[in-house]
Amino acid sequence: MSGACGSKRYEECRQYISDHVRQQIDLSREVEDDEIREMIDGLIIQTGRKYALSLTQRQELGKSVFHSIRKMDVLQELVDCDDVTEIMVNGTENIFVEKAGRIYEWDKHFETKEKLENVIQQIVAKCNRVVNEASPIADARLENGSRVNIVLAPVALNGPVITIRRFPDHPISMEDLISYGSITRQAADFLEKLVVAGYNIFISGGTGSGKTTFLNALSHYIPRTERIITIEDSAELQLQGIPNLVRLETRNANMDGAREITIRDLIKSSLRMRPDRVIVGEVRGSEAIDMLQALNTGHT
Repeated sequence: MSGACGSKRYEECRQYISDHVRQQIDLSREVEDDEIREMIDGLIIQTGRKYALSLTQRQELGKSVFHSIRKMDVLQELVDCDDVTEIMVNGTENIFVEKAGRIYEWDKHFETKEKLENVIQQIVAKCNRVVNEASPIADARLENGSRVNIVLAPVALNGPVITIRRFPDHPISMEDLISYGSITRQAADFLEKLVVAGYNIFISGGTGSGKTTFLNALSHYIPRTERIITIEDSAELQLQGIPNLVRLETRNANMDGAREITIRDLIKSSLRMRPDRVIVGEVRGSEAIDMLQALNTGHT
């Protein structure tokens, strides 16, 4: 089996197994991942000979079908890849990835618009967010902490757009930044003194310049005895080793009548929570006023 014929048979087998597994799933109860995998493996054994699939193809088929049912379909492979720092989905036809600072077009794509939209709804549902034609823009996060931005029609003209910023599985430390040549030892020592002393520090820069990475590295200098409150649109900070840590995240209004909770609301509330430090992930709107008022009243 080779060429277009082999590819066609593989896709036919994949669709057949995917459809049958979805039909077998008992929607009246919570089905575990292992049970889904057993269903897939059983069907692959039954159909593998009919479609003349090799062992490698069967292994790839099992992973692909499972990802389409329980994970993020074709994106799951990229989400699991340590080398990928950004995933850009431009509708159903084009997926681009960033590796080592360079952008490449990926050779896979979503088969249908419905599959792409299913992945989008799966992402936002886990973060208690809503995205649809009436509210076509949403920020969310994945289970591994990756930041997600979603834009739908009518704002996005070439189909649903997903942008995923994937952070390292292990947060980059200041020692790592020194070894990379991103900062000198003298500058790092100076910043450590500022953090320990409780100075107010602003971190600014362009998109993808490493603001969050640098903030995470700076947080290692925070004394472990302090009470820290973080405020973010979508939680992505990876503060380590701080036992008294409170993480706050904004919320969009929804159809059930729950009102919107903004960065401004969270800043005001955090000042009543006895913080030693308040860390705001991003300030780009009217919340700047509340930040300045907090600084003027002696908060760090």
